Amino acid sequence: MTEIGEDLDKSDVSSLIFLMRDHMGRSKVAKDKSFLDLVIELEKLNLIAPDRLDLLEKCLKNIHRIDLKTKVQKYKQSAQGGETSYNALPGTLSKSLKDPSYNLRLQNGRSNEQRLNVGQPDTQRESVKTSIQESGTSLPQHIQERYRMQSKPLGICLIIDCIGNDTEFLRDTFTSLGYEVQYFLYLHVESIIQILRQVACMPQHQDYDSFVCVLVSRGGSHSVFGVDQTQPGFPLDQIRRMFMGDACPSLLGKPKLFFIQNYVVSEGQLDSSSFLEVDGPAVNNVESKARQPAPCTIHREADFLWSLCTADVSLLERSSSSPSLYLKCLSQKLWQERRRPLLELHIELNSSVYDWNSKVSAKERYYVWLQHTLRKKLILSCK
Repeated sequence: MTEIGEDLDKSDVSSLIFLMRDHMGRSKVAKDKSFLDLVIELEKLNLIAPDRLDLLEKCLKNIHRIDLKTKVQKYKQSAQGGETSYNALPGTLSKSLKDPSYNLRLQNGRSNEQRLNVGQPDTQRESVKTSIQESGTSLPQHIQERYRMQSKPLGICLIIDCIGNDTEFLRDTFTSLGYEVQYFLYLHVESIIQILRQVACMPQHQDYDSFVCVLVSRGGSHSVFGVDQTQPGFPLDQIRRMFMGDACPSLLGKPKLFFIQNYVVSEGQLDSSSFLEVDGPAVNNVESKARQPAPCTIHREADFLWSLCTADVSLLERSSSSPSLYLKCLSQKLWQERRRPLLELHIELNSSVYDWNSKVSAKERYYVWLQHTLRKKLILSCK
């Protein structure tokens, strides 16, 4: 249990608290509390004990911490085999845990640096795929519920393409799925920020069931540059914050999907302090305030799917008109298998990108990260 507490970061703990709330009734743990605080509360409610760890095991699986779920299973097996005394944990279960350090990522992996890196060797890739697949069909019933996807259109699909190679087929794909596509080409950073803020404030979200954003740009490891070469970048985390539940209440409880292709350039002349920062969209008039949904208990970071693909910018120099392999595979999957859950399609997308990476040089490879806080099964179209 000590190892579990040390391996959980702030976002993992926040996700666990979110999942545990249905079991805790009126008892609440503040979202900024540590894993230790959560365990203490669960012990008081008799929801967790040395011989009662199923709930913890299930929730670790739901936040995709299969590594920690496995540790719990090994502990149970060793205890049942007489190798570990249960008396080591009663009363000291929570006391042995450490408070993890704060981090603002929506990471559903082992640590801040872990990623679904489809360029890994076969042995590493196999373990990554297994952990994702385990999060699918065996989830609890409330996770297996499907998001409502019946509005016409399904929502806004915002495409910002600062490279110019992918807009046409992306527009056709998401139009066929039932989205209202709005696309913009070759934007400077300031224009990207302005459009994102305008879209986040659109009153139409109130009547739609989802939102999609596709962003293609040169950038750094954590930012996008648009068509700017010398201007500071815009942090990717701030894009996500613009659409969180507190900043964009009309999308609260609805799936918000981000697919980002970032061609990484050298950041030698840039530092994080030079990044542009903006506040989330503000509600400025009485009419928009009246359209806000009633207060609810959904976490502001819930219902996101964040798919980020990075590649070396030299790919554009080799073939300036070639589309992104990642976005091309995504489009094909959505065209051909739109009735399947999106997470399943993303797993297969990872495999396609991995196959490509195994045949090309390091400079030609794509690297994909998947992070999500989806609470239900998501199928974009039943057509």
